[in-house]
Amino acid sequence: MVVDHLLREECEEYKLSRYIGPTTKLSRREGQELFLKGDRSYSDKAARRLDVKPGQSQSNFRQKYSEYAIRLREKQKLKRIFGLTEKQFRNNYIKAAKQSGVTGNNLISNLERRLDNVVYRLGMLSSRSEARQYVNHGHILVNGKKVDIASYIVSINDQIEVKEKIKENVRVKSSIESVARRGVPDWLELNSEKIQGIIKRLPSRDDFKQPIDEQLIIEFYSKL
Repeated sequence: MVVDHLLREECEEYKLSRYIGPTTKLSRREGQELFLKGDRSYSDKAARRLDVKPGQSQSNFRQKYSEYAIRLREKQKLKRIFGLTEKQFRNNYIKAAKQSGVTGNNLISNLERRLDNVVYRLGMLSSRSEARQYVNHGHILVNGKKVDIASYIVSINDQIEVKEKIKENVRVKSSIESVARRGVPDWLELNSEKIQGIIKRLPSRDDFKQPIDEQLIIEFYSKL
């Protein structure tokens, strides 16, 4: 059954600290592009494969999902977009639920403000996983100081930049050159020559353009 398969998938994720398999499979599993492979996510080849689930050879296969499975899939989508483990994602949900305001909006805003996501959104690196690696290795500065914690939450007027010796790095230069493909969100400002960015304002729900129904995620956790 579909639900049994989804439950097995969920249990497997609890055993692993982080998914280390092919990222293409994650987008195919969710049936939408999660932009996990940098510029390659924009290719026609990537788009053609989205209607074929992992392990299938036919694109016309249809699955019937239960109410639980629908909510699980939505949670998995958002978690995979930001590259978090189940524990990390759940902690972010708990934090968002304790904040004033709408829980779903808080959750997405907090995830957008993660340092690894900001580095990616500024176009300094081509994917969130690549940005996380550079943050963890101490190549990113916040207000002139090294920050090597990917989950660090940025604030208004924070200045983000890569270390001077990394500015000539091939991956950084290539990403900056192609930043026009995906653009920079309105809440951020990029100086592509200096490879520096600034937080102009805090992100809102409207700044997150991928099709996610955060209410389903709230319902998922409320029923546990």
